[in-house]
Amino acid sequence: MNQNFVRLNNGIEMPQLGLGCWDMWGADARRAVETALEIGYRLIDTAAMYRNEAEVGAALTTAALPRADVFVITKVANTDQGYDSTLRAYEASCRRLNLDFVDLYLVHWPVSGLRRETWRAMEKLYADGAVRAIGVCNYLSPFLREMDEYAGITPALNQCEITPYLFLKDLIIDCQTRSIQLQAWSPLLRGKRFNDPKLQAMAHKYGKTPAQILLRWALDHGISTIPKSASPERLKENFDVFDFSLTDADLAIMDGFNEDFRSSGEDPMRFW
Repeated sequence: MNQNFVRLNNGIEMPQLGLGCWDMWGADARRAVETALEIGYRLIDTAAMYRNEAEVGAALTTAALPRADVFVITKVANTDQGYDSTLRAYEASCRRLNLDFVDLYLVHWPVSGLRRETWRAMEKLYADGAVRAIGVCNYLSPFLREMDEYAGITPALNQCEITPYLFLKDLIIDCQTRSIQLQAWSPLLRGKRFNDPKLQAMAHKYGKTPAQILLRWALDHGISTIPKSASPERLKENFDVFDFSLTDADLAIMDGFNEDFRSSGEDPMRFW
């Protein structure tokens, strides 16, 4: 089950699909990461706010893979944003992960009043060589346009909720124009649309599961994606999406599934 890579705007390569570690704790989180790495996942996404960085780090140690073979993402928590506190938060995340560096460090949410200073700290971490790439999460187009006023470095990645049922076409175009890699969190909508007859019909057509069709939709749009699961069977299922592609016609049909539906209920514009 070989997978694809994407090249970020600073030249480094990142696996296009990885494991999202939201809503996993303790031994369950550690086992999920260990299992994912055994299956072949090489991108692991966590965050300080998930409170499982130590477990992710322990799993990475157990796997004993070359450091260069695993791409690790974590994020600065909302309560740690600001200049000095972001710098401290990065060091604390590295300690919990038991890593000398993180491949990609992200601003978790566009917190009001702190975005400029937080990004200044991110740029310092990158300039100092402490992190391989920096980016943002949940930055819809208004936040990206605001960054034009203060950012010296363009984010390498923008991680947002985006699915056929939340088809943010303008954001996709905006990120492409800016050479920002888009990454989808909660790409499976927490299972809330698996029974949609339209999605079921598409899955039947390709001989795949609804989850696999949703992941393939993202990949075929050039979007990186980080499905979460603690189940070995579903981890394998989610990773088994590199042997087919959707036709352009079916991709367009799925774009039409849009309902402006946020499975998380979280609209980033509340920070605007």
